[in-house]
Amino acid sequence: MNCGIIASKTVLLFISLIFWAVAAGLSYVGAYMIQSYSNFHDFLQDKKALIPAAIVITVAVVMFVIGLIGCIATIQESKCGLGFFLIVVLVIFVAEVAAVVCGFLYSRRIKGSLEQSMSLTFSKYDGSSAESHAVDALQTQLHCCGVKNYTDWSNSTWYSTHNQTVPESCCKNATSCPKTLDQPGFLNTQGCEPTLEKAIQDVLSYGLLVILGIAIIKFIGMISICVIMCRSNRDDYEQFYA
Repeated sequence: MNCGIIASKTVLLFISLIFWAVAAGLSYVGAYMIQSYSNFHDFLQDKKALIPAAIVITVAVVMFVIGLIGCIATIQESKCGLGFFLIVVLVIFVAEVAAVVCGFLYSRRIKGSLEQSMSLTFSKYDGSSAESHAVDALQTQLHCCGVKNYTDWSNSTWYSTHNQTVPESCCKNATSCPKTLDQPGFLNTQGCEPTLEKAIQDVLSYGLLVILGIAIIKFIGMISICVIMCRSNRDDYEQFYA
């Protein structure tokens, strides 16, 4: 067995063995992306935002099964198994590239989508509605106030009908907060739209980097499969004419 075959088998076995670990990692990333979106579903009306996460989780399940197939096929040098392994790895590779492209395209649409949906939700704030609870949860969790910044509340119905005060969720410390715009030291002054946009961009970037790294591993694996299959075909040819 020459060095090229040994190296190729080593690469394939290594890839097969880490498939399960990678599948677990991708499952975590996909679940984290879905959880992040679900926390702010009132502000993310575009359901296409979940496409990258769904692709990641689907790929994770397939990778676990393919890792087992790849390991067995590599050890036995099965042409059928390696051929199937190559096809499936290629399909996964294409899916991962699609997820990267989809995530990149959506990341460029986040700002406009967030600003529009947030402005609509914030305008419905009355302190008791479902939209109000969503706004309070968002401002409390992200330590933000208003869409662009805390002064946005000055144009709201809530501000004009509640003695020119902002919601309590804007306060840094609710127990000693006057809730007035002329005392910004007591308020979280940063807007929710740029804060949430950054959080989503960070999640997308993390997920896309993981997918891109796995795609590179898949590419190396496909080359290794081709090396082993070419060697196997050559051996069959030599045995036939021996």
